[in-house]
Amino acid sequence: MKVWQEELLRVAHDADCEHMMLQRLGGAARDLGFDYCAYGMRIPRSFSNPKTVMLNNYPARWQQHYAQENYLKIDPTVLHCRQSLQPLVWADAVFVNALKLWRDAQDHGLRHGWAQSSLDAFGVGGMLTLARSEEPLSQRWLDQEEVKLRWLVCVAHQSLSRLLKRRHAPGREAALSTRELEVLKWSADGKTSGEIATILTVSENTVNFHIKNSMAKLRASNKTAAVVQAALLGLLN
Repeated sequence: MKVWQEELLRVAHDADCEHMMLQRLGGAARDLGFDYCAYGMRIPRSFSNPKTVMLNNYPARWQQHYAQENYLKIDPTVLHCRQSLQPLVWADAVFVNALKLWRDAQDHGLRHGWAQSSLDAFGVGGMLTLARSEEPLSQRWLDQEEVKLRWLVCVAHQSLSRLLKRRHAPGREAALSTRELEVLKWSADGKTSGEIATILTVSENTVNFHIKNSMAKLRASNKTAAVVQAALLGLLN
């Protein structure tokens, strides 16, 4: 697991354009058993005219059809991810109000999928979708791969936010303390707050205090996002 995380972070850090990063996301998606990946980013330039950027490696015919039918406006997975940070597994019930879209997607080989959104302190929202043609997603598999999926969402959002240059990456001027960096490094190794407290011989409340400070300085929405952002900025080397 740690090797997979480190490799993904390395390529994300080295990627110099969004298309290179999309290729790496596609590789990570294949490692998880998916055929396709997509990333959409909604940037609130104004309330009336938000900017939406879409990147994906879907079949060209599906990309064209999706755009021609203007499915973005009615896609229930997009609507869900605009309203919730909870992951979503594709199912008939999800597409009950968009049956034509669902039938068309299946006809193009997009039958099983998973999506989750992310939101940072600048109001930039992102949505990662992974899809495949065969084999439904079992709850057992989702539980088993939850950490990888969550990590992939955070890396995708932090990297593509930077590469699309719609805003400055958060935290470049943040001065994390030695203890804050230490806590983030242990968090990157998968340690819980309680385990870190034992390692550092401090209270769990103290560890959580440092995590919250790091999140604020890096403008991250959660601990995982803070770890990813710090790693991409080279702070955990």
